[in-house]
Amino acid sequence: MGSLSIWHWLIVLLVVVMIFGTKKLRNMGSDLGGAVKGFKDGMKDGASTDAPTAAGPNAQVSGNSTTDKTTIDVEARQKS
Repeated sequence: MGSLSIWHWLIVLLVVVMIFGTKKLRNMGSDLGGAVKGFKDGMKDGASTDAPTAAGPNAQVSGNSTTDKTTIDVEARQKS
């Protein structure tokens, strides 16, 4: 009684198909597959965007401010 045989699984599958219908099961399967694919793509995008930000603080700042219009160039002076 501990494990289910193939016949038990077939009966359960038949009951599920009768309750939900094949169209709804197909839609649920495609939605689940799309969600998994979106998650994997998101993980790939997250890994590729994390690499430049990790090197950002150690990178040397260039003096060319013509490419980035949001950067403000200031000169820090020590208080005497």
